[in-house]
Amino acid sequence: MIEIRPATADEMPDFGRMVGTALARPASDFRDLRPEWTLCAFEDDRLATAYGVWPLQMRFNGAAVPIAAVTTVSTAPAARRRGFLRQITTQHFRQLYEQQHQPIAALYASLAAIYQRYGYGIVSTHHRYAVEPRYIQFSHPQTVSGGVREAAKETEFSLLVDLYRKFREQRTGYVHRGAAMWAAGVLSEPHGIDTKSIIVYEEAGEPLGYAIYTTGPGETGAAGDPGPSQRLEINDLIWLTPAAYRAVWEYFGRFDLVHQIVWSQVPPDDLLPHLLLEPRMLRDSSADGVLARIVDVERALVARPYPVAATLRFDLLDELCPWNTGGWELETGAEGSTVRRLPAGADVDLILAPSTLAMLIFNQISTSEAARMGRLEVSDARTLTHWDASLRTMYRPFSADHW
Repeated sequence: MIEIRPATADEMPDFGRMVGTALARPASDFRDLRPEWTLCAFEDDRLATAYGVWPLQMRFNGAAVPIAAVTTVSTAPAARRRGFLRQITTQHFRQLYEQQHQPIAALYASLAAIYQRYGYGIVSTHHRYAVEPRYIQFSHPQTVSGGVREAAKETEFSLLVDLYRKFREQRTGYVHRGAAMWAAGVLSEPHGIDTKSIIVYEEAGEPLGYAIYTTGPGETGAAGDPGPSQRLEINDLIWLTPAAYRAVWEYFGRFDLVHQIVWSQVPPDDLLPHLLLEPRMLRDSSADGVLARIVDVERALVARPYPVAATLRFDLLDELCPWNTGGWELETGAEGSTVRRLPAGADVDLILAPSTLAMLIFNQISTSEAARMGRLEVSDARTLTHWDASLRTMYRPFSADHW
């Protein structure tokens, strides 16, 4: 017998072991996940598929929106390819819709192919830099009137929180960090003999940015290699002004004993490629970041601000969330936006799937780009420019945290 339900407190050790084995992470990483935040498949009372959800707040073009941050998705090898995850996902989406609180589900995927089958769209791209300090040279001069100082998390944690909140304010995809997320994420204890450090940039005593980074021994090079051997990993980088950004990178450029500076969580609209004298030496690479699923169209679309007044009409085809299927009209304006259903047969601008809709409202791609990709059907190509302008966000979507 198959039962879909939350795990009990007594079943959480089994939950942790399954997830730890499947994701190659210690079970202690999930100790803060409450039983009521899980939804699992049990076969004859034995755990077959684990599934958890963090209740988070995410910035959505400057607004805060509650999201269901899906995590710990794992299935026992003997139970795979039997549809358990689809059953859980379908039930979870219906619960979210009926509760009318979290209109969007989001996750990081081990394999994006798994979740795109359920209507998730890839809504952010993460970049990675691996640059030698000697290449931190800039192509144009810039005045940096402030200075960088070291800081301690024990005494200046509130300062870090304040700067992070200011930085994320107008962005899309950044989450609201609680104390536990800070402790388990960018401020987590380093491994082995590594050292974690914090610097703050200030002008006339006003903090305008910070960086959290870890240093330690790097990989052993060729025998007799006399060059720098240390590594430096940027854990978090926040800046409120161009001068703050520049000052932090000038600071990193002085680490003469570091072989490579690695930043694995780089926003797609980061400044550095446009500032360096030799940007190719960043060795910039990219991969898919957050995947998001529009569970409740009516609530999700009004959750974010829009830059211009518009009337956008579309038809959505949504097999997994049938309450979303049909025609919709989104009216945007300075005082907010409204969404209403259209009568059957009403004229629409676009016909699209939920994964494409997620990519559009997060501004991962523009409507014109989606049309060129064949991701939607267009009734009148002249409306695409209007859609592009209406769905634009102030910053490209990105999340600096992994859940």
